[in-house]
Amino acid sequence: MGAVIVILVALAVIGSTTDAGFPEAKYRLRMPGTLLNGTYKLAQDLSDTAGRKVVEENKNRSNVRDPKAVVGQFNGRGTFSRNALVVSGMYGRFKDPGEARKDLMEGSADADGASVAVPARDITPKGSDLTVRCQVLKSSQNGVTSNVPLCAWADDNTGAAVGLVTPESATQDPDDIDLDKLAETTLRVREEMREPIG
Repeated sequence: MGAVIVILVALAVIGSTTDAGFPEAKYRLRMPGTLLNGTYKLAQDLSDTAGRKVVEENKNRSNVRDPKAVVGQFNGRGTFSRNALVVSGMYGRFKDPGEARKDLMEGSADADGASVAVPARDITPKGSDLTVRCQVLKSSQNGVTSNVPLCAWADDNTGAAVGLVTPESATQDPDDIDLDKLAETTLRVREEMREPIG
C-alpha cells in the first residue's frame, strides 16, 4: 500500500500558464473518519506529512493560490476489509480545472516504480455534469508489481486523486479494470469530502 501513497503524493502537481482570474474560495476538503457511507475507515491521515510536500510543490505555481493538502489512506471494513482507498488532494483557488485533472494524472505516472498500464481518459459518469480523468498505473515496489487504478476530479476550489486497490484489481489484466465504476466512486468521495467554507 505504500506504493499507492507514493504514487498519489507524486500526482498532486497542478501547473498551467493561463492568465484567467482566480475563482473565489467557496469550498474546502475535509478528512472524514470514514468514506463511502462507512465502507472505508481512515487508517492514516498524511495531510501534515505527505501533504506538506504537495503544498510545497504547488504553492508557487502560477495557477494555484492558497493551497492546502488533504492526504489519507482508508482501509475497507467488513466484506471490503482487504481493499484500500487512498485520497491525495488539495483545496484553495485553482485556474482551469480541466487542465488540473490532466496534470494530476500525468504527475502520478512520474512516481518511482510507476508506469502507465491504461492511458488516462476523461469520463463523465451517468447523471453527473462533472468529468473525472482516470487511468491505471502499474506499480513495481520491492519486486512486487500491481495495478493502481486512479481517477481525479478538479473544480475551482478542490482537486484530488482517488486510488482504489482491491485484491482483484491489483492482479487482473489492467484493461479489464472498470474505470467507469471508479469514476462514479471518485465523485462519491468528492461529495463526502467537499464542504462549503464558513
